[in-house]
Amino acid sequence: MLTFSAKPLCMAKLTIVLLCFLMSLPPGIKAQTVYPASSWEVVPPAAVGLHPDSLAALDATLAGGAQGYIDGMLVIRHGKIAYQRIYAHDYAKIYEAEAKRKSGLNASDPTGPYNYANAWWHPWYQKGDLHTLQSVTKTITSVIIGMAVTRGEFPDINTPVLKFYDTTKVAHIDDRKRRMRIRHLLTMTAGFKWDEAIHYDNPKNDCSVMEASMDWIGYVINRPMSDEPGARFNYNSGATELLADIFYKATGWDIEEYAVKNLFRPLGIDKHYWKRTAMGLVDTEGGLYLRPADLARIWYLFLHNGNWNGQQLVSQEWVRQSLTPAITVGGTMQYGYKWWLNTLPAEKPVRVWQGNGFGGQYPVILPDYDMIVVFNGWNIRDGDSSLRLREALLKLVRATESVRK
Repeated sequence: MLTFSAKPLCMAKLTIVLLCFLMSLPPGIKAQTVYPASSWEVVPPAAVGLHPDSLAALDATLAGGAQGYIDGMLVIRHGKIAYQRIYAHDYAKIYEAEAKRKSGLNASDPTGPYNYANAWWHPWYQKGDLHTLQSVTKTITSVIIGMAVTRGEFPDINTPVLKFYDTTKVAHIDDRKRRMRIRHLLTMTAGFKWDEAIHYDNPKNDCSVMEASMDWIGYVINRPMSDEPGARFNYNSGATELLADIFYKATGWDIEEYAVKNLFRPLGIDKHYWKRTAMGLVDTEGGLYLRPADLARIWYLFLHNGNWNGQQLVSQEWVRQSLTPAITVGGTMQYGYKWWLNTLPAEKPVRVWQGNGFGGQYPVILPDYDMIVVFNGWNIRDGDSSLRLREALLKLVRATESVRK
């Protein structure tokens, strides 16, 4: 006859209760946060609650080419890589004609890093493993500024922009330009007259004109105003370039050097490339290259409220402000401090925090699912097919649901 003591029975009940509690947690919550060391741990999809067949189906869709030139897909859940694919394309052949044709994407730089069809520079830096981030660079610039604010090394973001410039040499100064604040540069509400809605291949695109010029800062700060700062979202790459100039003037630091010391090294990012303007200023509007898995580290930092393995690199308050909508872009899309904020329609609305870069750069946080996804691509011609991001993200959400059924 078997007998049981009361103590084992209590422990068994406690274990059952604990297991039930863990199973009832929302899909994005884990008991312990796992941080990558020199590399991310790689596990089978099912080990982190993702259905492998769902991921394989998405992989097949992207590899098939119907959504343009996709360079890679990386899926990280609960701090571990669950799926990673790289799709090879012969860009030297694909964009051979564009690389030799003068256009907004190749205005004055036939063999250099501002010829976007040059396969030595795009999308993989010197055909290696660093992928261009394009305007995702803007989001990372905001992260770096947030670090400097956290450390007390950057001025209040309500500081007037003109404080950093000799107003006797700035054109088109009016009361609106005087009211422009650093905050407005962060939220794409600076109020400059600026047209970046037309394709970058169009030589009238203000960003393309800026990049073809010698003095990017002069081009931007001398633009006339069209709106009251803070009143309207108007996508403006030049506004982010002003932040590189202001950062140096305010802190005495080159923003790339500051990032290496205070962001990249603490996160374990030991390899990058960052383009510079003709005058040597860091290209904060679109010049950074990182490996996809390293880009995911920065997104993971924000998923965990600016904390990296016990070290608060960015204040929780800056993270909160960055991910709080400052202005509506259109539809459900909103914008924070260089972060695109959206909600996917599902049985339960899915929050999306993302970067967005020319050609198809989409690093995404799905905070409710403790998931980070990085898509890279290179679709740069007007009319090219491109990744259907919302569809892809909903498939990943369903991959978590199907594994629980």
